[in-house]
Amino acid sequence: MIDKPMLGWREWVALPELKLAKIKAKIDTGARSSALHAFAIEPYRKGGQRWLMFAIHPLQKRCDVMIECHAPIKDRRLVMDSGGHKQRRYVIETQLFLGQSVIRAEMTLTNRDSMRFRMLLGRTAMDTRFIVDPGASYLQGKPDTLEYQRLLERGKL
Repeated sequence: MIDKPMLGWREWVALPELKLAKIKAKIDTGARSSALHAFAIEPYRKGGQRWLMFAIHPLQKRCDVMIECHAPIKDRRLVMDSGGHKQRRYVIETQLFLGQSVIRAEMTLTNRDSMRFRMLLGRTAMDTRFIVDPGASYLQGKPDTLEYQRLLERGKL
């Protein structure tokens, strides 16, 4: 049997390409796609490619803290939320640090200000990489983005 990292129902995640050192994510095996809180979403062109500028409130219950992000547009999809409502959302792809794992994941962008978690990690991003313990929290600890950067520079990840 292959040893897989164990996740709790909520975990700390880093999104370095978006300049997010840490954000709390709800691990949701019932959701196919992952969602990231975003507002003030504005498409633009950069070098002939379609990009998005958007803002994130990375901290729960703290709308005074804001980070401006930029990412290439991967797609625009119709997504159904947990309440059965359909919404057309932009999709980006970004690097995600979760414990000792570094993965590329698609994220749909939507305003999650009213939700408890700014990020939802769905089963497509988790793929077959992890096991989820729904009774546990933060099993992977807080991201150490400086250590991740050192490992990336040395080609270890």
